[in-house]
Amino acid sequence: MQTFIQDVRYALRQIARTPGFALTVIITLALGIGANSAIFTIFDQVILRMLPVHNPKELVRFEWKGSFSGSMSSFGGDERNYFSYPMYKDLRAQNTVFTDILAADRAGVGISWHDQAETKDAELVTGNYFDLLGLRPAIGRLMTQSDETAKNANPVVVLSYDYWKTHFNAEQDVPGKTLLINGQPFTILGVAPEGFYSAIGGYKPGVFLPVSMSEVAMPWTAQRNDFSNHKSVWLTLVARLKPGVTRERAESALAPLWYSLRAQELASYSHASARFKDGFLNKTHLSVIDDSSGFNPQRDDLRLPLLVLMGMVGVLAAMCAVNIATLLLLRAAGRVREISMRYALGAARSRIISQLLVEGGVLGACGAIAGVGLSPVIAQALVRMMTNRDDIADAPYSASIDLRILGFTLALSLLISVAFSMAPALQFLRPRLAEALRQNTGTSSRASQRFRKVAVGFQISLTVLLLGGAGLFVRTLSNLRSQDIGFQIAHLASFGVDPTNAGYGEDRSVQVETSVLDTIQQIPGVLRVAGTTDPEISGDSTNSNYTVQGHVAAEDDKMDFESPWITSDYFATLRQPILAGREFTPADTKGSPLVAVVNSTFAKRFYGNPQNALGRLIAQGGGNDVKLDTTIVGVVGDIKHESMREAPRGTVYRPYFQQPHPGGLQLYALTAQDPVVVESTIRERIHRLDPKLVVDDMRTMEQQIDQSISNERAMAMLAMSFSVLAMLMTAVGLYGVLAFATTQRTREIGVRMALGAQRSQVVLLVMREMALTAIIGVAVALPAAFGLSKLMQSLLYGVQPGDPITFIASVLISALMVALAAAIPARRAASVDPMKALRSE
Repeated sequence: MQTFIQDVRYALRQIARTPGFALTVIITLALGIGANSAIFTIFDQVILRMLPVHNPKELVRFEWKGSFSGSMSSFGGDERNYFSYPMYKDLRAQNTVFTDILAADRAGVGISWHDQAETKDAELVTGNYFDLLGLRPAIGRLMTQSDETAKNANPVVVLSYDYWKTHFNAEQDVPGKTLLINGQPFTILGVAPEGFYSAIGGYKPGVFLPVSMSEVAMPWTAQRNDFSNHKSVWLTLVARLKPGVTRERAESALAPLWYSLRAQELASYSHASARFKDGFLNKTHLSVIDDSSGFNPQRDDLRLPLLVLMGMVGVLAAMCAVNIATLLLLRAAGRVREISMRYALGAARSRIISQLLVEGGVLGACGAIAGVGLSPVIAQALVRMMTNRDDIADAPYSASIDLRILGFTLALSLLISVAFSMAPALQFLRPRLAEALRQNTGTSSRASQRFRKVAVGFQISLTVLLLGGAGLFVRTLSNLRSQDIGFQIAHLASFGVDPTNAGYGEDRSVQVETSVLDTIQQIPGVLRVAGTTDPEISGDSTNSNYTVQGHVAAEDDKMDFESPWITSDYFATLRQPILAGREFTPADTKGSPLVAVVNSTFAKRFYGNPQNALGRLIAQGGGNDVKLDTTIVGVVGDIKHESMREAPRGTVYRPYFQQPHPGGLQLYALTAQDPVVVESTIRERIHRLDPKLVVDDMRTMEQQIDQSISNERAMAMLAMSFSVLAMLMTAVGLYGVLAFATTQRTREIGVRMALGAQRSQVVLLVMREMALTAIIGVAVALPAAFGLSKLMQSLLYGVQPGDPITFIASVLISALMVALAAAIPARRAASVDPMKALRSE
């Protein structure tokens, strides 16, 4: 122990003696370790981390396949992850392999507490939710099976821990008090435990409601009759395996039960074709899937980007180790006489090696501490980019460091420290004492010289690799931003208003929405205002099946189309071109003839051109008995709707005020100036109209577009940042190697110049060898970069893997970096005075 303390003290003296060198190493480590820790912070939460519940390894969820016809409502992921309420009840009651099964859904509700109204995410859960997960309340009690009885009969609520702290000031007496949800009084039962958010990954609801209260939380679902309708799919299920039961055994045991339940449901499809029945019953299957990390609809979308980012920061960590190893070898070359003298005086090899390892470990520890401090900063920036918001308090992912992240950071720091510390240690395993003690200046072995060249070539290869990947992501982001989405986003404000969240029923929602539209239209600076039930570029999609006059649909013909309900002036507000006919007017209300506007894709598919679509009849729904009751009165241009990557699809627009069950609207206000200027006025006017009405998620359309491509923006910015760091590290390593090599060859250069060599020849001499190393590095990097870009193809848009422009640019940038890093050593070599160089030897 005493020896170790001595080595640590000596290492600290070495740092104090060469503060510039030590600072370079520590900053390099901090950037490499901090970046790795930050990306792993998000990677762990999305991909690796298990739910903070009792024995999460016992949790499973379900995914089915087979034919289906009916209503599907999902909050993300594959629609085959969702089930009807009757199917949930049957599976729960009749299975023999689970201790219990729970069901859950997501919703947005209006919450009023102490006359303060806001919209908040909620989770609708069955009464056994908390018991199955093995959770205990922070205060009060949690929901139990007795709280889930008849429909709309149990208005009770459990608060999430974070929501209780931030909105209820962590008051201990909140159980038993009442708050309003969508205008209805709910009794607070208690508070969920700290650290638990939801069984749904990446979701942070403020409140938990009984699933039996779903029609209060989501009034528009009343028409679906969800609690008895086998054809309404809307719930995600989670089950806990019985002790000793594996997922494979559970899946096998469920197969006959699933088949029999599907056979019972098939009876309700009286007019189904033979092909549908075959797919519904004979080609159906229920899979049992691990749910220890929770059902996260975003996981599939984020898995590959996060894996790519982890690979990039892994490359950065490798470059850190190689770069620091190169710097330590250069410093070690100047310590040859010192180490050799210690050997000559009887120092054991193990003693020398342990000292060198401790020196590297101290540098590594300093870099790790700096990296831990830097990690939350990088992670916060990443979360902001992913969520496109400055306030990340309610973001689905946290940027804070916990013991898991700290453990990963320390393990990575140790690995890097050992890796770069071994380079000088290996150099001094077999010292050549006589040769070293005869030298007046430091020298180094051919092996260490070769290692330095290989290390620089390796760094150049990785730099080209990172630059190529970053270039592809930057071009993807540019292509997404610059494409024509079919409507104009400038001067367009977007926000939601839902009267049902303020307690209004369907009978008054239309009146309230009309008042809201009139109020906003009267605001100075607002040119037009309109609304939709299916917002643009938000990831939402509302589809309905349609029958088209004169079109006989084949059995595999897709007749589902995007089906938003919109107000009059909608196309004028978005400046979406009308190709034929008209858009809706205030006269298109209940009681007037049913009308629709279709987009260009729909018109061309069924009628050849927009003009031919006018006056044709369509109807919502399918089957032989459907009544063709809706007239097409207009055709509009195609737009990007669900996302910036999506190709336009057939769309049927219908008047909002002809909707059977009106509810909330996403409103768009076209302004004469920057829409940010009128945002506060919009909030104030709506609050004046009714304090219970909440303006939800107000943003400009430019911000909405940024939100839609937030993952691509994060990928591009981080990739570019990592590439710049890689170039800086490579430049530092290259400069160090060339500067040292120039010093070693001072006498040779002096002789050459004394014999008449020109300065340009000396510069060429210094740079030729490094140029060869760089060429070899680039030659190795390009095939690897092309192969990796093929794996990332699904992340790209408008650019092909191995794009020649991108990779030529990455090579040219790398060449410029090599030239700049080599310029100073080459200039120094060219300025050597031959007489002084020869005299010094």
